[in-house]
Amino acid sequence: MSDKEGGRAEGRRARKVQESRAVMANAAVDLVLDRGLDQVTVEAISERVDVSRRTFSRYFSGKEDAVVDTLRADYARINTALAARPPQETPLTAYYRALRGWLDDEPTAWHRRLPRSRDLLRLLHEEPALLPAYLRVQDEAQNESVAIVARRLGLDAERDLRPALAVSLAVGAFGTAVRFWTAPGEPAPLPQLIDAAFAALADEPAPSAPGTTTK
Repeated sequence: MSDKEGGRAEGRRARKVQESRAVMANAAVDLVLDRGLDQVTVEAISERVDVSRRTFSRYFSGKEDAVVDTLRADYARINTALAARPPQETPLTAYYRALRGWLDDEPTAWHRRLPRSRDLLRLLHEEPALLPAYLRVQDEAQNESVAIVARRLGLDAERDLRPALAVSLAVGAFGTAVRFWTAPGEPAPLPQLIDAAFAALADEPAPSAPGTTTK
């Protein structure tokens, strides 16, 4: 097998792993939103997608880890978008536009997942058992964001606090927008709240988002 063929085979295996992980994670979210965390077992999730508990355990440490895995995937997409932003953008502008790119580049997928995503984020505040798993996901994603920003700025993230400070501000703005979006009632659309949060952070109009605004 040539190096090129080997690379293709490895790529197919990686995609298969990601697809299997996503199927199990989505099943976990569906079951927990329908029944509540206490009424869902690893066996129930495994049965829903027709895999063994052993297979499930190769991907996840428990049902809580599976439930928050869709959020891990979203954070990974945001970081991929952040790494692709033009180097001349400031960290805050780059993170803001990465967020808007995440929303705008996959409008069909996002709109399809929108109600469930809001329900899942609300559930994180109602089920204390989910919080440790979510905080691990959040910390991993934030650490990766700091590493990306440090590379963009040519700084050592272990010795210079500026990348971590920039990411903390950006993540704080994003988190505030999400908190208002998941509040009871009829909140403004998430993209609009993200715009407002970053505008308030900069004390000026938000940077213009690329592409069409997501409603």
